Amino acid sequence: MTEVSEAGGPKSTVSLGISGMTCASCVGRVERAIAKVPGVSAVAVNLATESATITTDGSVDAVALAEVVRDAGYEAEEKKADSPVVPHAQPGLDLDTWVALVVTAPLVTFTMLPMAIPSLHGGPLGALMHALMGKAGLVLALPVQLFSGRRFYFQAAAEVRHRSLGMSTLVALGSTAAFVYSALVVAAPGLFPEGTAHTYFEACTSIVTLVLLGKAMEARARGRTAAALEKLVSLRPKVAHVVRSGTEVDVPLAEVRPGDLVALRPGETVPVDGTVVSGESHVDESSITGEPMPAAKREGAQVFAGTVNDRGALVLTATRVGEDTTLGQVIRLVQNAQSGKSESQVMADRVASVFVPIILSIALVTVVVWLVFGPAPALSRALVSGVSVLVAACPCAMGLATPAAMMVTTGRAAELGLLVRKTTALEVLARVSVLVFDKTGTLTHGKPEVVGAEIHGDEARVLAAVGALEAKSEHPVGRALLAYTKSKGGEPGAPLVVEGFRAEVGAGAEARVAGERVLVGTARFLEAAGVDVAAFAAHVEDGAKAGRTPVLVAIGGRAVAWFALSDTPKSEARAAIDALRELGVTSVMASGDVAASAAAIAKELGIDDVRAGLRPTDKAKEVSELRASGKVVGFVGDGVNDAAALASADVGVAMGTGSDIAVDAGDLVAMRGDLFAIVDAVRLARASHRVVRQNFFWAYAYNAALVPLAAGALYPVLGVLFSPVLAAAAMAASSLFVLGNSLRLRSFGRVARPLVAASEA
Repeated sequence: MTEVSEAGGPKSTVSLGISGMTCASCVGRVERAIAKVPGVSAVAVNLATESATITTDGSVDAVALAEVVRDAGYEAEEKKADSPVVPHAQPGLDLDTWVALVVTAPLVTFTMLPMAIPSLHGGPLGALMHALMGKAGLVLALPVQLFSGRRFYFQAAAEVRHRSLGMSTLVALGSTAAFVYSALVVAAPGLFPEGTAHTYFEACTSIVTLVLLGKAMEARARGRTAAALEKLVSLRPKVAHVVRSGTEVDVPLAEVRPGDLVALRPGETVPVDGTVVSGESHVDESSITGEPMPAAKREGAQVFAGTVNDRGALVLTATRVGEDTTLGQVIRLVQNAQSGKSESQVMADRVASVFVPIILSIALVTVVVWLVFGPAPALSRALVSGVSVLVAACPCAMGLATPAAMMVTTGRAAELGLLVRKTTALEVLARVSVLVFDKTGTLTHGKPEVVGAEIHGDEARVLAAVGALEAKSEHPVGRALLAYTKSKGGEPGAPLVVEGFRAEVGAGAEARVAGERVLVGTARFLEAAGVDVAAFAAHVEDGAKAGRTPVLVAIGGRAVAWFALSDTPKSEARAAIDALRELGVTSVMASGDVAASAAAIAKELGIDDVRAGLRPTDKAKEVSELRASGKVVGFVGDGVNDAAALASADVGVAMGTGSDIAVDAGDLVAMRGDLFAIVDAVRLARASHRVVRQNFFWAYAYNAALVPLAAGALYPVLGVLFSPVLAAAAMAASSLFVLGNSLRLRSFGRVARPLVAASEA
């Protein structure tokens, strides 16, 4: 991400599809061109997805930005909701490649004939063959050089114009040097010293052909890296059956609005997010949550776009449509993650910015050294070595090393129900050593129930007061108390007047109910208000030891009730914690519960490090302290009450369901409440990190080895020169290796679930 200003006010995001980029130098050139546009605050260009994500202040539109990209030497167009996800091939690439192949194949064959047929080598017949092959080679090489290779000249000209040299400059210089030298040999052989009048038409055409062939294969490989995201986009149906005046009408999806009634037939894909108003069925939600078992749906249930209805018929009220649906948000999050840049990619871009000038310098030095110190024919050997250096050097592999792996990883993560909000999160998660888990709703189901109570005084009065106060609360504990009071008949004939409701996160709530001050919360919360809780101290201690959450009630300044709430751990929690331990990750539990209650749950789950009695801000402090000790810390929470802790961690993971993904918290979002998703996230991040390191090792090792060989390092030892044809083939292969290695991540599988957890997942 290239930051260019601190623009204030509302921001808008523009996405462009860009074709013609070949290497990391191209990425840098496009980013710099866009960054200069007034009104642009940030820009990130991704080579693997052939796209740019631009943040503006709204004063510049996609048309103007696309024109800037075209001026930089590339084709660009706005990416819209229905734009194809798979990166499009460069215009005419297949035609150019086929023309080059058809011409180069016979040219290389004829060039090799004298080696295969000795009578064609030397003598009058050999001289005639040499003269004919020179002229024929010139005629055959022209269409390859000027037609198939024209893209390299156009792009090289743009690179020179913008003072940002890239792969196209290297290919254009290398192939042109071989072509011009050979053409001069044919036109004026007398200009050259004896023994140096050789033609290299097969070399210049092979360079262009092999690079084009590599780019064509690369385009197809990039398409496969985008397959997961393309699959998500394909889940959108084209039309919806909207009920109007009692009649079903097929309406294009773009015309459906919130509030419309949508009929859903058996086997159809849900077109919108909505609420079931009639009918019963089961819906396969695996495309959104990764959950393999269909979910039962009846009146009042939520359904999501992109999921598949089973055998029943449903009628929905559309609540979110288009890009606002859960599926739309999933796609947008994945695209945003793919367009971001990790730390390793930023480093690669810096290397690429100086790579081509260094290679040009090496090529020039190579030519000079061969001319000065090389044996005869020094001129031809200098040409071969200089061209080989230009062609062998490959900034493409460096440019693809990270984005190709990230593209596959984020797509595969989405298939597993993991949304990557920030590309950098994967790099951090791969190195995480400590994961801090919020207890309620993360390690437990987050649905506490009242399992014990003691009330002093008028029970009906206490229950009515508690019910009236908790009716104002959205906290899970409040909902549990409200449900309990209702089950005990704690609803007065006339609603009690509640005034001045105030909730203190992690502590409790208070209000004036029917004129009396009512407090519901922890013992510490009541004590801070001057209430003596000694009468319930034993209950609080005993309940906490049993892993129950104690809640006290005070009315009129006197403690009158104690409730014990139990929130059962998730069935897979213990196994997930054990799996993380095997990965070398230490688990820490952070809870607002009293120490004894939190310790009981932690013991059940096999967690040794417990931080209890914490308020949300305290959790953030605990995370910061762990980081200060030198650990890489992740926080796993619900993404709402834990926002501060999520932000304080090196990487934050928000747990939720398919409807929670829009919460602006967490660097990653686990769309199911399944704790094994966290295990999968760590494993996938580490697998991705390994692939990125392998890609970079190959990219750098390739250049470190091939450039000296191309310059002629083997000649003093073995007496052989590295052919420009082999150099071109090696350059094409280097990019394909990086893409092929990245594609291995598509086969990443989930960790095996225990039978109990799997049956409930």
